[in-house]
Amino acid sequence: MTEQYQQIKDICLRLLARREHSQKELQDKLVLRGFDRISSQEVIAELAEQGWQSDDRYAESYARQRIEKGCGPVRIAHELKLRGGGDADLDAIVTELAGSWMEALQRVYLGKYANDKRMPAKEWLKRSRFLQQRGFSGDMIKALFVQLDISLER
Repeated sequence: MTEQYQQIKDICLRLLARREHSQKELQDKLVLRGFDRISSQEVIAELAEQGWQSDDRYAESYARQRIEKGCGPVRIAHELKLRGGGDADLDAIVTELAGSWMEALQRVYLGKYANDKRMPAKEWLKRSRFLQQRGFSGDMIKALFVQLDISLER
C-alpha cells in the first residue's frame, strides 16, 4: 500500500462515516482534493467490494430524505441520476414513508394550500407549477385535483 492509497482510503472512510456517498460523489470530492481519478477509483471500488460504500444504499438513503422533504418521483429520479446513485425502489420507499405517491402529493399540497374547492385558472396553474417543481407529474397533479374535488371558477 502506498501512502497516497492510504490517504485516499482514510478520506473516503471519514466521508462515509458521516453519511452515505455515491462512488461519483466520492470521486469528485477526491479530485477536488488533488487526487487523480484512476487511483481514487481503485480505492473506491475496493471499499464498495468490502461493503463500506454502496450506490444502492446511497440511493435509498437519498430518496428517503427527499421524500420526507416533499419531493416527487420525477425530481428524485433525476437528482439520483445526476449524483451517480444506484437504483432505488422509490415506490417501496414512499409506501413505507407515506403510503403512496398520491398520499405524499396530497400531504405536500395541503401543507402549503387550503383545500379550496373552486379557484380561478390562474391560481390552479400556480398550484400545479408548484407541485411540478417538487417533482410530481402532471397526471398525478390532475388526479389529486380530481380526488380533492377542485374545480375551476368560470
